[in-house]
Amino acid sequence: MEIWNLKEREEWIRRAAEWFHEKWDVPAGEYEASMRESSRGTDGVPQWYIAVEQGEIVGGVGVIENDFHNRKDLALNVCVLYVEENFHSRGIAAGALLEQVCGDMRSAGLKRLCLITNHPSVAERYGWKFLGMVQGIRMYEKEL
Repeated sequence: MEIWNLKEREEWIRRAAEWFHEKWDVPAGEYEASMRESSRGTDGVPQWYIAVEQGEIVGGVGVIENDFHNRKDLALNVCVLYVEENFHSRGIAAGALLEQVCGDMRSAGLKRLCLITNHPSVAERYGWKFLGMVQGIRMYEKEL
């Protein structure tokens, strides 16, 4: 499995946007626009990553300013973390994606990331600290 930042793999943007759309039901065009913005070479947000194995997307994640919650002080946000079900038991895709994101954001000079999730075991397994509930969903943070 390889983790790719889409700003370095622009040829995958349309395919990745469709993949994220299938998982989260947000219009593919919104993903694609954000991914194209990230491909302009900035180290800031947005950033988009996919995990690829044998030419297939098996996981993905983004980093955006705010993941559609009302706490503007809790930014930047890891969003749409998803790993195909047949990769869950391997325990590598989610961790590898989060490690890549955290490493890249640390290298860009960021100090903290936030993550909203209904899957606390994933966040906690990879060292994220529970902050509290935000709009009925668990919010975590990770110091970089």
